[in-house]
Amino acid sequence: MRYLTGLLIGIFNFLALQAQRNCGTVEYLKTHPFVASQNITERGGRDTIINEIITIPVVIHVLYNNPAQNISDAQILSQIDVLNKDYRALNQDKAGTPFVFQKLIADCRISFCLAKVAPGGYSTNGIIRKYTNVSSFLPNDDMKFSARGGADAWDTKKYLNIWVCSMQGRILGYAAMPGGPENSDGVVINYDVFGNRGSVRSPFDKGRTTTHEVGHWLGLKHLWGDSDCGDDGIDDTPQQYGYNYGCPSFPRKSLCSTDENGDLFMNFMDFANDACMFMFTQGQKIKMRSVFSKTGFRNAMLQSFTCDSANASAGPLPQETPRTTVAEPIPEMLRLKLNPVSNFIEFIYKEKSLLAGKQVQIFTTTGARLYHAILQTGNEKINVNYLPSGIYLLVVGDGADRNIFKVVKI
Repeated sequence: MRYLTGLLIGIFNFLALQAQRNCGTVEYLKTHPFVASQNITERGGRDTIINEIITIPVVIHVLYNNPAQNISDAQILSQIDVLNKDYRALNQDKAGTPFVFQKLIADCRISFCLAKVAPGGYSTNGIIRKYTNVSSFLPNDDMKFSARGGADAWDTKKYLNIWVCSMQGRILGYAAMPGGPENSDGVVINYDVFGNRGSVRSPFDKGRTTTHEVGHWLGLKHLWGDSDCGDDGIDDTPQQYGYNYGCPSFPRKSLCSTDENGDLFMNFMDFANDACMFMFTQGQKIKMRSVFSKTGFRNAMLQSFTCDSANASAGPLPQETPRTTVAEPIPEMLRLKLNPVSNFIEFIYKEKSLLAGKQVQIFTTTGARLYHAILQTGNEKINVNYLPSGIYLLVVGDGADRNIFKVVKI
């Protein structure tokens, strides 16, 4: 009985460890040291205006080795929505902040948009997809360089680059702090904790890993200053011994708590589960906005106008041709009634009702999307009469449930 009890405790501890948040930013900074002190000279451009909403253009580099890692547009858009709510204090779960801390809740007046203009003036949707032969990445910046199996950053003075990929081990993500090398500046997030829908895993399924790592990108430290009873440099975050994980109960007092209220464990810069972190403080707001000042490392972002599609001066940015690990659908799977096609695309499937709700997309062989719709019943035909003769890619479904066909239009 004693052996069984010990075994159960060991299993419980292992599962708890597996479900614990692991931010790789601190370890990353140990291997990528730099001096991140503010310049005393102005960096050019304008200063921030009091209470202005600072808009940050974002480019998402999706690096995938298999279909499951090639997350959907809907999952990406859900993450942008989470960022915009969390940084504007529009997230409804902030109501869970204990009363004694509610006065600290800050609307940081920072917003995020998927870029509409790519380098070179191309129009874009802000999402870049690239197949990689790397099954999972270490937190060593390989994903940030094409020569190492990743994708090169867009101009980091004008865009927040976010690389979404498979990470080795338990690290959920990491970020470059302000002042680091420009060609590796940005945020890296594991594909299965990005956004709040699609292929996300509990308890990191609310998009808060990205909120946390973007906080680092904007200059915030962890609440405990990454040392026992350390200092994060923010006046209104109570001192705490170390990180909290899971969903602590208030009050959560630690060895260095200064009063009966204890730790600010519901803050985005702690390690609680996604559902249990929901606020930034006024002091953190001031710190993050300071990086956009005239002497701040991210001041140039104020001169970035890539969120406005009207500034595009060229056609659509060429996209990589989508890949799949299934060359031809096997019997009993989704098939096309005719191929080549002339006027319509019609599906053959054992149970067409199962197609209802799946997205259908048509791409050129250069990756430009020409058609997007959601199947209502699975019985409908897709009109392709308007397409010129040629070869196209038909994508049905997303994630691991995705089917890709080469379609010849005659």
